[in-house]
Amino acid sequence: MHLLLRTLLLLFRSARRRPLTVWDSASLPLRVLPTDIDIAMHVNNGMYLSLMDLGRFDLMVRSGVWKRMRRRGWSPVVAAETIAFRKSLQLWQHYTIETRIIGLDTKAIFFEQRMVADGEIYARAYIATRLVSRSGPVSQDEILREFGQPPAEVVLPEWIHEWRESSQLPGSRTPAPHSWP
Repeated sequence: MHLLLRTLLLLFRSARRRPLTVWDSASLPLRVLPTDIDIAMHVNNGMYLSLMDLGRFDLMVRSGVWKRMRRRGWSPVVAAETIAFRKSLQLWQHYTIETRIIGLDTKAIFFEQRMVADGEIYARAYIATRLVSRSGPVSQDEILREFGQPPAEVVLPEWIHEWRESSQLPGSRTPAPHSWP
């Protein structure tokens, strides 16, 4: 909710930016706002992932995929994510969110995203996303019909498969009772 207005503004602005294909890298210039920081006066660790949503929306809007997804009733949801931090982004600092799709598997679309300032990576995240409709998850075949085939150089790194396998939870229709080992 805290980024709702910013997201709506981004959707409007991204539609007027230079078009891309969904397989291109997108760069979204931003500035650290007071709503992005925590008591330590730098971007809060959880806010990095929320801000990265903006980068993925920018890529989807600029590539035309967002409009086609909405027309079909598809919504993106994050299935898994991991992030590493190198430096802290400070209040009013200019930075970019660099976003690209690094591959797909039978269940997810995988993004790599970076927060970059002054030519240096401050944080990097890998995000597994699913597209869902009212009837359930969207198949990879349906996604590729809308997105087009990925270029030959878009190959999912092997470690991503291992990460997904080791970090996934049971599906939402499978029981997942809580108990500490």
